[in-house]
Amino acid sequence: MKKEGKKPWAGRFREPLAKSAEEFSSSIHFDFRLFKQDIVQNIAYARSLFKARVLSGLECKKIIKALEEILKEFKAGKIKLKAELEDVHMNIETILIDKVGDMGKKLHSGRSRNDQVATDMRMYLKYEISEIIGLIKKLQTTIVNLAEENLKVIVPGYTHMQRAQPILFAHHLMAYYEMLERDRHRFIFTSQEADVMPLGSGALAGTNFDIDRAGLAKELGFSRISRNSMDAVSDRDFVVDFLSAAALLMLHLSRFSEELIIWSTYEFSYIKLSDQYTTGSSLMPQKKNPDIAELSRGKSGRTFGNLMSILTIMKGLPLAYNRDLQEDKEPLFDSVDTLKAVLPIFEEMLRTMKVNQEQMEKSAKKGFLTATDLAYYLVRRGVPFREAHEIVGKIVAYCEDSNMELEYLSLQQLKQFSEFFSYDVVRILSSESSVISKDVVGGTSPNQVKEAIKNARKNLLHDKA
Repeated sequence: MKKEGKKPWAGRFREPLAKSAEEFSSSIHFDFRLFKQDIVQNIAYARSLFKARVLSGLECKKIIKALEEILKEFKAGKIKLKAELEDVHMNIETILIDKVGDMGKKLHSGRSRNDQVATDMRMYLKYEISEIIGLIKKLQTTIVNLAEENLKVIVPGYTHMQRAQPILFAHHLMAYYEMLERDRHRFIFTSQEADVMPLGSGALAGTNFDIDRAGLAKELGFSRISRNSMDAVSDRDFVVDFLSAAALLMLHLSRFSEELIIWSTYEFSYIKLSDQYTTGSSLMPQKKNPDIAELSRGKSGRTFGNLMSILTIMKGLPLAYNRDLQEDKEPLFDSVDTLKAVLPIFEEMLRTMKVNQEQMEKSAKKGFLTATDLAYYLVRRGVPFREAHEIVGKIVAYCEDSNMELEYLSLQQLKQFSEFFSYDVVRILSSESSVISKDVVGGTSPNQVKEAIKNARKNLLHDKA
């Protein structure tokens, strides 16, 4: 006679699972968040089993009604999940059996927790990605608004953290819009990759029952079904895709945070962050710290670690399912939570900050930012670029010795370095002239930046993804 056991696989075992092993292997403390997806999947699967003549019409109705009740009770906080039942799937199945009796035991016919959890995760991720894409678009809109409000503001552009050339502040901001646009499309791709239904793959070989997988996929909101049962239950590429996209998004927000932190320093004073998104010091009364930007920068490390975690988990797994894959959920859930925490508050911080136009433009007049324009002036008059480069380098050295900016040099002073300088040279030495001259697609001229903002608004308005 078989020894009774609580586990769904207890029939083959002579001894119960050790308490320590039970606690070690339980996943209910994190996979409980798949509860809704699992209930929805169970309801759809019950209908499929009815169509396959595994469940009678009455059994199907009773099971679905009970599952709907379970979902309501869960949302109301009336259900207490048990760690000894291992995971969310077995908790739901046990509650169902308590409600409808032995007919509840039929629901798992032809299905494994392997294809069940893979389906739940894909359903979960598709929903979360849609939420994240909406948050990205909201942040993009704020960036575009900020760029349009500061279209005439000129700031120094940097390379190697050294002043390089004057640019429009709006152009600088729109660079982050472009990064976020790439991020958004990565998440769209990830959603498409997750939009494959593995249910019906069983443990690894498929199912013996006549399950209408195409109809089941349609009911669960999937556009297509998996083509290989072994791949379907062991594939976590969609998780890797998400974690990779999440890491890149946080990398971009980290870079933006770094600049906001620098710009808000006393030394730069380009921006002023709202008191609502800064904190003070417990010791120094004068301090105003950019903590939200710093935390956003710091949280990028979590998403990088989560990506490396899943890659390490997957790298040595033979086909098909292995219990290692239980470890895929915590990194995934953590990155989802991180993005949904950072994106909204980052948008709020950006929307409420003040731009110090006067300080930016004052800074743009220092540091010989139009030196390259001066070299190009000589090139247009036939001087080889390398010679022009050397001439202007000597002029900059002269200005440093004389404590003078380029735009204040007289024509007579310039002619000491080259006879190719003429009266019209003074028109190209200002930061305003330099910016206007970069009138190529992708350049920092007002015309190009206006067009970039216009295209961005059109894109955000019409792109439904």
